[in-house]
Amino acid sequence: MADQRYRIDTARGRLVLGRFEIPVPRSRAGRIVTGTALVGGGLLGFLPVLGFWMVPLGLVVLSHDLAFVRRRRRRAAVWWSRRRAARNKPPATD
Repeated sequence: MADQRYRIDTARGRLVLGRFEIPVPRSRAGRIVTGTALVGGGLLGFLPVLGFWMVPLGLVVLSHDLAFVRRRRRRAAVWWSRRRAARNKPPATD
């Protein structure tokens, strides 16, 4: 599990984003409320202090407990990695 860059470490109650760690509630209800608040605040990203960065962070928190959010996040991650791989692929020479 140490090779995953983005995950929730349930043993320590932290959201791991690369080398950054953010504390999250250990209860399921607390994580759902926190994730929903982050997504809701992110939709108001045009206001000061709030930002659109809150939407993906809220979705990562929600994906830990909600299967339909987890499936959508995984599909987006697979799509993004395939897109990046296609862009980084050297052009074919004939």
